[in-house]
Amino acid sequence: MLDIYQRLGIVPDLNCDDVIVLTQEQRDKGRLKTVSEAGAEVRVFLERGKPLLVGEVLKTECGKYLQVQGAVEQVTRAECEDWHTFSRACYHLGNRHVKLQVGDRWLHMTPDHVLEDMLKMLGLTVTHEDAVFVPESGAYSHGHHHH
Repeated sequence: MLDIYQRLGIVPDLNCDDVIVLTQEQRDKGRLKTVSEAGAEVRVFLERGKPLLVGEVLKTECGKYLQVQGAVEQVTRAECEDWHTFSRACYHLGNRHVKLQVGDRWLHMTPDHVLEDMLKMLGLTVTHEDAVFVPESGAYSHGHHHH
């Protein structure tokens, strides 16, 4: 069993001992139990509210290094040709606090038929695909605190 209490961030030149592949939902948790690619049981005990990053390195209590990789999962892809329509779609989804991965007039989100119908009504093309889902972390995720 590998216990993890320490995150090192993205460390490009470090050779890791193993890999854990996590969905977006798993990367959002501060506490989780999983199995590494090499078959080791892994328990993660980290601060809550700070999602793990794809590519981030974690250090186990016994000194091993594990890299976080994103799992391929089903996502909804919505896209359109014009920025105005795309902006309106992002506004409406953001108003509902939907986690989004945003690209150049395309977005990924967790599949939801009600939201997909709304996007179609706004004029976006909606499809499903398998991809690593890496949503925006949010405006207040980098240490902003209210006093």
